[in-house]
Amino acid sequence: MRTHYCGDVTEALLDQEVEICGWVHRRRDHGGVIFIDLRDREGLLQVVFDPDREAAFATADRVRPEWVVKIRGKVRNRPEGTVNPNLNSGQVEVLGHDIEVLNQAKTPPFQLDEDDVGEDVRLRYRYVDLRRPEMQQHLITRAKVTGFMHRFLDAHGFLDVETPMLTRATPEGARDFLVPSRLHAGSFYALPQSPQLFKQLLMMSGLDRYYQIVRCFRDEDLRADRQPEFTQLDVETSFMDEAQITTLMEKMVRELMQEVAGVELPDPFPRMTYAEAVERFGIDRPDLRIPMELVTVGDLLTEVDFKVFAGPAADPRGRVAALRVPGGGSLTRRQIDEYTDFVGRYGARGLAYIKVNDPGEGVEGLQSPILKFLPESAVSEILSRTAAEAGDLIFFGADKAKVVNESLAALRVRVGHDLGLVEGGWRPLWVVDFPMFEYDEGDGRYYALHHPFTAPQCDTLEEVNAADPEALLSRAYDLVMNGTELGGGSIRIHRPDMQSAVFERLGIGAEEAREKFGFLLDALEYGAPPHGGIAFGLDRIVMMMAGASSIRDVMAFPKTQTGACLLTEAPAEVDETALRDLHIRVRRPQKG
Repeated sequence: MRTHYCGDVTEALLDQEVEICGWVHRRRDHGGVIFIDLRDREGLLQVVFDPDREAAFATADRVRPEWVVKIRGKVRNRPEGTVNPNLNSGQVEVLGHDIEVLNQAKTPPFQLDEDDVGEDVRLRYRYVDLRRPEMQQHLITRAKVTGFMHRFLDAHGFLDVETPMLTRATPEGARDFLVPSRLHAGSFYALPQSPQLFKQLLMMSGLDRYYQIVRCFRDEDLRADRQPEFTQLDVETSFMDEAQITTLMEKMVRELMQEVAGVELPDPFPRMTYAEAVERFGIDRPDLRIPMELVTVGDLLTEVDFKVFAGPAADPRGRVAALRVPGGGSLTRRQIDEYTDFVGRYGARGLAYIKVNDPGEGVEGLQSPILKFLPESAVSEILSRTAAEAGDLIFFGADKAKVVNESLAALRVRVGHDLGLVEGGWRPLWVVDFPMFEYDEGDGRYYALHHPFTAPQCDTLEEVNAADPEALLSRAYDLVMNGTELGGGSIRIHRPDMQSAVFERLGIGAEEAREKFGFLLDALEYGAPPHGGIAFGLDRIVMMMAGASSIRDVMAFPKTQTGACLLTEAPAEVDETALRDLHIRVRRPQKG
């Protein structure tokens, strides 16, 4: 029905006749001449209708925004002074010869150029929201990203292999979405949280290099960068170690950013151990654009009378850390109180601070309610370790190490953005040498930091069984960009005896392991090659590259933060017949 997209009509087509289709973005009547800005996914094009073509002029006069039309006309230069440099087609316009209304439209629920439309309205009328140029650009970026990934991995010998959507429930850290079986009464499938076990089985099947852009499902509470269904690039390969895998994946990300976003990333990416990342930034996915770091000061405070500091300083699982905020001395007491409330969300019971007015004057140049509890020698060393300067402020965290790390890591990011301390650019980072296990004080047991199929750095069963669980390191690696984890992976366990030993360290007995992972354990007995892989959060990658604030903006039909689809009104009740076929009876919660 058309010869060109609107955005493709440029000076190269001067004096040529074109046929274009799209939506009426706006219509203007300028002294008897009607202008229509026609829109399609490639951009806007200005079309002019003169009264001397009576039929076309009459039709153009009655069209309204969002009507779908087809126009035939001749390309010409715009008059001097009317060029729009912001449009690809801004040098030209089309003199309309004919216009055909393909469909009329009701007045849309919001104007496409409105900035303050509520997200609920946008999601309810998503088909209108997706007409907005910025939303279409997000999805175009997404298509370019997935297209590049396919080309890159195909060129490096990877095979695109699908894995099942209906599978068995396995413990992977989140709640499964369950699907009842009609043919097997009382039994359920689970939607996959990831293809983890299947991609390992593909390596045991000799496929050697696998990838898949795959939908994954997790029934958990949502936030800006989380959805119940999401997409990841899943990669697995045999006979490659972690250095080879990360080097290849780094090359993919570097070339992806250059081709799609025009961004040059460093070669190679810097690397940092998990221990160093947590020590310096409180988190294993630090935003390196923020020039602030945590500094451990607990060794200076074990003997002070201030129990808020002395207790955690003497606790093997405690930590006392300082965070210097450049220029933070300008913060008001009200702002400091707001930050105190903020860290309370992470379990912190307070937020001590010292304002540094003039470090050259010693304690006299400082301002803080805690100074009276601290010896001058300790204060002097804290100023030295943090490299505090006049006008700075030092925040302190003192509690269990987990609380201190999480609260100060979040505070570092919050303050960095509030005070404009975030540097520009893109800062990738590989985080390596993760612990195998993490201890949960509430449950009183250890859990796998990544998943129970991650290989330890040691090679023998004796080392796994003898080592302090918290001292065991894994062969895992995460790729972080500007404080966001883009992807994570590991070398997998490929020996059945090692897998059983790791299960035992996690408190998973032989019977439980057989029940949950029997098919994997069987496969390991039949010649499993050394293998490893990685999974990238595709939605997060596109969100960052598109400059969007939420992954919902880079997904065509996302759910709300309560997991609802306002467009289709899902989830919804089903009739009793369908439930009876599935051998299910709904028990509704009692009111009151």
